[in-house]
Amino acid sequence: MEKYFMAIDAGTTSSRCILFNESGEVKSVSQREIRQIFPRPGYVEQDPTDIWSTQVGCCVEAMSKLGITWRDIISIGVSNQRETTILWDKNTGEPVYNAIVWQCRRTADYCDELKRQGHAQMIKEKTGLVPDAYFSATKIKWILDNVPGARKKAESGDILFGTVDCYLVWKLTGGRVHKTEKSNASRTMLYNIKELKWDDEILELLDIPRAILPEVGTSAGDFGYSDKSYMGGEIPITGVLGDQQASLFGQNCFQKGDCKNTYGTGAFLLMNTGDTPVYSDHGLVTTIAWGLEDRVDYALEGSIFVAGSAIQWLRDELRIIDTSEDSEYMASKVEDTNDCYVVPAFTGLGAPYWDQYARGAIVGITRGVNKYHIIRATLESMAYLSRDVIEVMEKDLNDKLHILKVDGGASNNNLLMQFQADILGVDVIRPNLTETTALGAALISALGKGYYKNLEEIKQADIKEVSFKPNMSDEIRMEKIERWRKAVTYSLSWAKK
Repeated sequence: MEKYFMAIDAGTTSSRCILFNESGEVKSVSQREIRQIFPRPGYVEQDPTDIWSTQVGCCVEAMSKLGITWRDIISIGVSNQRETTILWDKNTGEPVYNAIVWQCRRTADYCDELKRQGHAQMIKEKTGLVPDAYFSATKIKWILDNVPGARKKAESGDILFGTVDCYLVWKLTGGRVHKTEKSNASRTMLYNIKELKWDDEILELLDIPRAILPEVGTSAGDFGYSDKSYMGGEIPITGVLGDQQASLFGQNCFQKGDCKNTYGTGAFLLMNTGDTPVYSDHGLVTTIAWGLEDRVDYALEGSIFVAGSAIQWLRDELRIIDTSEDSEYMASKVEDTNDCYVVPAFTGLGAPYWDQYARGAIVGITRGVNKYHIIRATLESMAYLSRDVIEVMEKDLNDKLHILKVDGGASNNNLLMQFQADILGVDVIRPNLTETTALGAALISALGKGYYKNLEEIKQADIKEVSFKPNMSDEIRMEKIERWRKAVTYSLSWAKK
């Protein structure tokens, strides 16, 4: 009988479960959307019970599609949207408040205050991050400060905090395991990435009780067993990674200098910097790629807040496409954008701008601009934003990028991938299997289960790829980049009072 690795892929807009066989082939997929809640402009929330119910439902459905039982699952690996913050009652399991999603900007003013008070450099040196509403720490503080009774219960040890991986592990194990791992911990702005522990100085600064924090383990290791009430039996959970680190792992970016870009709800560029953290002078963040028993790998990361969600905006708000897949066909109806540029700064701009107050803009509109130009300009914005990040990454490393590995849903858009190669001037490499985040979760769990002995065994797997080569003159490339940069200036600081 064939055996399977179960990958839980807890994304921002959907929960998914993918079952891989021992050859790394996708054999079953289940996916369910997660409801997004927007209580105020700039606020983004989700119901934690939706995250849990859709995820466990996907796991059961993926198994039922193959007609298998828990005995056929070797292990479970988890990848997850990272900075999204959940606090729940330790005794009842009920959420204290909605999950505050990584995109949420409600704590932007407080982050500015941290900078004004002179704490930014200390936070960067310890955590690799800049004070920003993107990360978990200020979200935790907001809940403790604004939900009646939350702080008192937290101080008495009756409330637990977790990123989505931690919450799902706690739920899957029936409340027996409150644990995360180093890649997710490094996204909270509370974890010292050099000393590899929760940082007391930052906890005191933000008035966050240590009692709510989970244990931090290795990325490939023991996270307990699923409770038999969910999938019929106890399945070992042996690997956890934040979604972007899981993608880096799934792309076999195990060597210093290896780089990938994931085009999901946002776009996330990560470059492996080896066993030493590299600090950016250009607005990138330093993060932990993964922590294994014998090594911790670090990465430079540029986070682009809006990528695939811009396509959802075309579909759901503007309603000029019926499905996300339509975007490539519609964009191909025109040869260019007719000098129209879309800057999708719906929730601010991430790296390298870090402008929490930027908002979306469409510039260069003339009477000749039609919906096809706007669709194409929206697609191209992902490539421009990615180039912005790569350009400063090259400066930090004092080296040039030679190839870019890509994955995620929007990487299936050939028009976008060709434009990405054109605007970068380097080859863009897409694996035939673009589900590299889920694959990374499966591989890290296989490593944690002992199925693989080391990273070299994983790297021997044959990965088939598609290559996109640049086909744009330097002159046209630079002209387009200059126009893009001008367009960005119109979106900056828009929401600042």
